[in-house]
Amino acid sequence: MTLERIHEKVLKADVSGVSMVTPLQHALRLSKKINNHVFMKREDMQSVFSFKCRGAYNKIRQLSNHEKSSGIIAASAGNHAQGVALSAQQLNIDATIVMPQTTPPIKVNSVRELGGNVVLHGDSYDDAYQFARQLSCDNGLIFIHPYDDEDVIAGQGTLALEILQQLTEPIDAIYVAVGGGGLLAGVISVFKVLSPKTKVIAVEPENSNCLSVALKMNERVQLDSVGIFADGVAVKQIGELTFPIIQPYVDESICVSIDEICSAIKDIYEETRSIVEPAGALSLAGLKKHASANDLENKNLVTINCGANMNFDRLRHVAERTEIGEQKESLLAVKIPEQPGALLQFCKLIGHRTITEFNYRYKSNMSANIFVGIERGDDFDQLLTNLSKANYITSDLSNDECAKIHVRHMIGGIPDPILKNEQIYRFQFPERPGALFEFLKGLKSIWNITLFHYRNHGAAYGRVLVGLDIPPSDQLEFQDFISKLKFNSYNETFNTSVTTFLTSD
Repeated sequence: MTLERIHEKVLKADVSGVSMVTPLQHALRLSKKINNHVFMKREDMQSVFSFKCRGAYNKIRQLSNHEKSSGIIAASAGNHAQGVALSAQQLNIDATIVMPQTTPPIKVNSVRELGGNVVLHGDSYDDAYQFARQLSCDNGLIFIHPYDDEDVIAGQGTLALEILQQLTEPIDAIYVAVGGGGLLAGVISVFKVLSPKTKVIAVEPENSNCLSVALKMNERVQLDSVGIFADGVAVKQIGELTFPIIQPYVDESICVSIDEICSAIKDIYEETRSIVEPAGALSLAGLKKHASANDLENKNLVTINCGANMNFDRLRHVAERTEIGEQKESLLAVKIPEQPGALLQFCKLIGHRTITEFNYRYKSNMSANIFVGIERGDDFDQLLTNLSKANYITSDLSNDECAKIHVRHMIGGIPDPILKNEQIYRFQFPERPGALFEFLKGLKSIWNITLFHYRNHGAAYGRVLVGLDIPPSDQLEFQDFISKLKFNSYNETFNTSVTTFLTSD
């Protein structure tokens, strides 16, 4: 499959049955903020709130009459599912969509409203994918792949043609979110033929970077695990068909953090009053990071708001992370003397800076601990110096996932009597009805639970912090137990925020 072959397919692609020509909006506020000309391709305005309807329709419309009569099937946790269901509805074809049981109800209901027959199976996309493949073989259904298909890639590439028609000025760079690579391959097939001087830059989450790893290793690599925040691009391996198109032509691949994605969600909201999903803000997060790192000025930069299927319950988590992503807030753990006037003295050192969060906990007769969120200004380093001179022991928790997800909500859990053998673990488990109970059953143990924190984030995976009292004689058995659990786990026993606020010295 060559670049030229896909380019020809893009030129012949027809997505008019389901897709509108979305605006290329000049982001005036953001352009001024970063001193470049930023343009947003508003794919969040599609009827299914994502670009995925383009590729699905272009593929399905070209099926033979016999294939159409047989029916189609797809596996998806959201956007591809809705694109396939809408396309099937427009073409009067029966469509079955296999979705993980963890899929938020809003996405399941959207597919059903479009006439799709929803089958819930498994806890992950991989589970749903394998089951859909099996149903395809058993029932003679045509499988519609989300990215590893020439006609799907070509359909996604139509938005790149629209961008070049909408912006007549030279485009210096276009930033593209990457999961399996269908959108990126489609964009490359257009820009590297019609606008070869434009840099095409791939953007991935730091914890779901299958393309970056593949480019580094010069081959497709399957990740052991992927991050769960930007679920729209949570793919363990770059596509088999997409990688040969991407590898020779992509100009750069960059990774962004969860906090940077949250900051981009806020930027898009302030610019458009539209709330996009994490994957939908990924390319803007990459644009901001790339422009800052390379001191870009007065460049024409294009980003793609590729999806807006955001579960409302997730907004709370996004809002909490945004200030850190914008580098406007830092989270600090500060140990202060336990003596009259110490807290007042600490507040004097903070001075005029805005405090976004403040948690105080007595530790002993000698000291107390503070978990504090502070506005991060140009003089932030001076603040740290002043705290050090005042003999305050300070730790920056701004990049500590455990602190941001759990500890900030549970300050003050020092055990009495002291638990010398306590171990603290963070777990992720599939979030669906009854999942927390199943997690606790899976955690069945002879060891005493000493700490437990769970908070629903409205995502496909739940997050739990657990403390267990493990005698030294049981260490090998415990490690074997942890290794056999089906849940992703992280040892946080010596995490700074945990040792400061939740356990004894």
